[in-house]
Amino acid sequence: MLYKEIFIYLAVIGMNFSASCSKIIPPSLSDEEGEIENPQNGNTPSTGIPFENMLGINGFDWEYTSSVNVIDEQKFQLIQPFTGFRQYLDWERIEEKEGYYRFSYDKIYERNKQHDIATLVCLQIVPTWFRSKYYPGEYNPADPYNSLRDYTPIPKGANKSDPASYTAMAKLGFQVAARYGKNTDIPRNLVKAVTWGDREDIKIGLGTLEYIECSNEPDKDWRGPNAQQSPEEYAAQLSAFYDGHMGTLGEGVGVKNADPDMKVVMAGIAFPNPEWVDKMIAWCKKNRVKDGDYSLCFDVINYHEYSSKRQGEWWGNPDLTVNHGMAPELTDVGNVATAFVNLSKEKVGSMEVWVTECGFDVNERSIQRALTIGNKTIFDTQADWILRTALLYGRKGIDRVFFYMLNDVDINIETQYASSGLAGNNKRRPALDFLLQARNLLGAYSYSETVHEDPLVDVYVMDEKKMYVLTVPDQTGREENYTLKLNSNVKEVNIHTPRKGADTMSSEKKSVNNGAIEVKVTETPLFVEVL
Repeated sequence: MLYKEIFIYLAVIGMNFSASCSKIIPPSLSDEEGEIENPQNGNTPSTGIPFENMLGINGFDWEYTSSVNVIDEQKFQLIQPFTGFRQYLDWERIEEKEGYYRFSYDKIYERNKQHDIATLVCLQIVPTWFRSKYYPGEYNPADPYNSLRDYTPIPKGANKSDPASYTAMAKLGFQVAARYGKNTDIPRNLVKAVTWGDREDIKIGLGTLEYIECSNEPDKDWRGPNAQQSPEEYAAQLSAFYDGHMGTLGEGVGVKNADPDMKVVMAGIAFPNPEWVDKMIAWCKKNRVKDGDYSLCFDVINYHEYSSKRQGEWWGNPDLTVNHGMAPELTDVGNVATAFVNLSKEKVGSMEVWVTECGFDVNERSIQRALTIGNKTIFDTQADWILRTALLYGRKGIDRVFFYMLNDVDINIETQYASSGLAGNNKRRPALDFLLQARNLLGAYSYSETVHEDPLVDVYVMDEKKMYVLTVPDQTGREENYTLKLNSNVKEVNIHTPRKGADTMSSEKKSVNNGAIEVKVTETPLFVEVL
């Protein structure tokens, strides 16, 4: 979420901040503790989506490198378990001054492609040159977060509803797509790139980037009206960024005019309401009409949601007994996912739906923290809930998931989202252990059906192979004995259990008698592989 990048920004420039900045954080939709979701309702049967698509991560380019454009192999070992990397990329890190484009990410994107890691570049933050040109004198030294950074990327006084107001960022999209997309047939005079020595650095069609995201959380209401957009206003921005508003904004403007095959991902919205996307679709039907038909200005639906409980005063001095992260099955995240998937089916021909931010903190005073349960530490529960979140979204038919995030902002900061890392001190935490192990075991399988709701019993398939995933969907340390019924011809299974500090799960082979086997199911998912 954009305000979490503020934390990173402050940390990078060496500024201090206090927990009082949590006042700018918007509430979750999950205000009340819910009941266990009924997995029989709203699941997407036989999705065909590989489970490994649920294993993406958010992060920054410096989490790859030891110096500019030099891959740090030890750092990359922490990224390699993931199948997607959402890169927060400030506009200014490419266009330091107007019209001067510099690229430092060739090797990162190439490395990701070599390892089948889908890169999603999230372009965000108004650059300094843009602020100086269009908002002179507005910088307030008393504002520690520099609100200008979060402004909607238009000149001062421009119409937020006019695609032409967003031409500058749409030019940026063209340059990124020209360099990293697949199209090599682009007029050289339209491609503008220089090295740090101001020599030409023209590269066209490297073919290392498939996805690009235009801004981040445009619906934010905690940074003031200059930073917030309506669905219609954001659709206007996206129309410029997508294809130069159907080519009307001139040459060198819009992603699709550089690479028609690059997929434009709408910005992840902070308040996950399908109606927001529906209004964007309606705007396209009205404003993107050509030859009697309309076209959309995005290829992927995208939203953010954090599984949590919010009650009473949860900013400033929150009651930590009632404000905390929650097991995903006990919140509305499953219902919200179903609503977005249904919208996609009904309105836009089953366009892909992504969740590009979700996760849990490990600071014991964060209102987004995982809980200590029984003899499980907060890190243990984070591992359980992260894995269960991936399984939930697989169950609901979400196409890709990106967890927030690879490394903490600062584990000692109690503000929510500052301690969400799945790694720390260049080592995997249990949550990352669990995801790596699940990818190794279940990655190529896809969700088929849910055959029991408590404990949850999901069925995953890969060709003729079958895997059962069993979980108690609770947060009390509950355990259940369950009789798993199998085909009568099944004689043996492998039972796999996630474990800390390992690349693979612990495994035990068991005989099956009369087509059934007794298993103890806990709040840590259990995997039963049919042999």
